[in-house]
Parts: sequence; structure tokens; C-alpha cells
Amino acid sequence: MEVRLPLYAKMVFILSGVILTGFLMITAKSILVPLLISGLLAVLISPLAGWLEKNGIHKILACFISLIALIAFLSGLIYFFYNQIIGFADDLSALQRRFAELLGTFNEFLEANIEGAVPISMDNIERAIFDYVSANVATLTQGVIATATTLTIMFIIPVYIFLFLYFRNFLIEFVMRAFTEKNRPKVQNVIHKVKLVVQNYISGMLVVILILAILNSIALISLGIKHAMLFAVFAAMLNVIPFLGPFIGSTLPIMFALLTKDSLWYPFGVFLAFYVIQLAESNFFTPKIVGGKVSMNPFMTILALFVGNFIWGLAGMILFIPGMAILKVIFDEIPGMEPYGFLLGHARTTAKEKTDRRGLRDQIRSVRGRFRI
Repeated sequence: MEVRLPLYAKMVFILSGVILTGFLMITAKSILVPLLISGLLAVLISPLAGWLEKNGIHKILACFISLIALIAFLSGLIYFFYNQIIGFADDLSALQRRFAELLGTFNEFLEANIEGAVPISMDNIERAIFDYVSANVATLTQGVIATATTLTIMFIIPVYIFLFLYFRNFLIEFVMRAFTEKNRPKVQNVIHKVKLVVQNYISGMLVVILILAILNSIALISLGIKHAMLFAVFAAMLNVIPFLGPFIGSTLPIMFALLTKDSLWYPFGVFLAFYVIQLAESNFFTPKIVGGKVSMNPFMTILALFVGNFIWGLAGMILFIPGMAILKVIFDEIPGMEPYGFLLGHARTTAKEKTDRRGLRDQIRSVRGRFRI
């Protein structure tokens, strides 16, 4: 006998499930975040491991070679930033002097044009920073502890990646066995689509980041901005965070140009160049390279960013985007969950969906006419 619950009871169950899930995700952050990062990276390099195995290399050795290739790539990226940051640190004293000069010019403008204005001094700014640091010692201490935890995670993630690679067929078989035989073809289809979505997203984003890094470098070098490679690559990598990342990535070189150049045309030129490049990225590069399989509408993307930041911080802002894309694939394949997949998807629709929409609108009009709404 089927039990039908009233609407308010269903809402209570749904809200309770959402709250419980959010609480568990926050509590188990140190476990879930490394697992998810490892799983995504393992899916990304699994084609390489599979190719090595097909060419006669033992499974353990194939997984190990794939992991070494990934670590080598990430190590090269870290080495690049390390060298660039060392060069940038040499200019900090010059930036401080330049900032003091601009602050003096601003104070002169205030005294000349605004009667009774209180000038701002470097001593006041340094004192404010010191007071802020003193008032947040506990937070900074937690940050040091979090750094130690991060180092531990950096060592455990390669282990997870290797295990995911080695036991990937075993895990797929487990998922298949968890469902009845009649549902296994659909489950297999979902697994295949999820794998494609993850690989398409990560590999596509890497290509987009490479293109943006090249274009940003050309723009900054043409304008004569020092440390162009550092700003260009950093801004390109921040592109993995939609909307917020490009804004932060362009702000840093604009401020640097403002402090190091004598003309306001340079920061304006940096802003204009990054604006044009970002337009090309959002309208051409990402749609063509990453593909429509991982595209979500802007509303759900922004919601995923805020929810991810609330639950897991920066890691959540990065992980929730492919996570929502995976959920869309799953929802599209589960009967009764298609509307939620539609909600997560892009606003563009197929001809069949347009026909369904017209039929739904006709039904709404008939109901409005019946009840005179």
C-alpha cells in the first residue's frame, strides 16, 4: 500500500535532509575534500593509465606512471610560481615607496579641495594593520594549523589518486552491483556520462587556462607591466572560479600598473585588455572547448559558488561547479528528477523541450482562464 504524505511533511523531510547533508559536509570537510579532489584528478588521468595497460604495462606500474606525470605537471606549476613570487618580492619596497608618494599626492588634494579633511598617513595604515593582526591572533593561529593540515592533505592526495586508479574497475563493479539488473544499463550509461563530464571539464579548463595565460601575457608585456607572467598565469588560473575569479585576477595587475606607472592610461589599458580577453573567454573559448555538457545557467553557478564557499571555502567554490554538472547528468537519467536536471542546465533548449514548454504554457493559460487569474 502506497503511503501519501501531505505537502508540509514532504517539505519537512526535504529540508531536514538538506540541513543534515550540509552539516555532514561541513563536519567531514577534511575527509571529503581530499577524496573529491583525488577522484576528479584520477578520472582525468585514467585514460593515460588505461592506454598504458592496453600496451602491455602492468596495472600497478601504469597507475604509478600516470600519477608521476600528474605530480610532475603540478610540481612544474608550483616551481614557476615560486620563482615568479621571489622576483615580485624584490619590488615590494619600491611599491611601498610608490604607494607613500601616491598617498602624499592624495593628501595634498584633500587639503587643497576639502576644508577640514584629515590626511591619511602611512603610520596610520601600518598601525591599523598591526591592530588588525593583534585582534585576530587566534584566527591566524588557526590558519597555521590549517596550513599544517593542508600539507598533510598534499601527501595523502597522491595515495588516494593511486588507489582510485588501481581500483577504478572494482568501484564501477560495486556501483553496478548496487542496482538491480534491469537498471544496470542505465547506471552504466550514467557512469560513462559522468566520466566524460569530469574529463571534459578539467581538460577543457586546462586548455582555456593555457589560452588565457598566453593572451594575458601578451597584453601585459605589450603594456610594459613588470612580472607579466606571474599576473597572467595567476589570473588565468583564477578563471576556474566563475565571475569572481576573473575580477580578482584583473584587479591585481591593474593595481600594480597604478603603483608602478606614471600615467593612468596603463591601468586603463590593463583593464581594457582583460575585459576584451574575458569577453572572448566567456563567449567563445569556454563554450567551444569545455563544451555544453558541463554548462550551467548563471543563476545556479552563482548559487553553487556561494554555497560551496559557505561549506568548504575556496575548495568548495572550485569543487561545486563540476559537482553540480555531475548532479545534472544523474538527475537527467533518473525518472522524476528531470526537472532538477533542467534547473541546473543551461537556458538553451532543444526543439523537443521548446515544444514541451509551449504545451506547458498552454496548460497554464487554460488554468488562468478557468480561475480568472
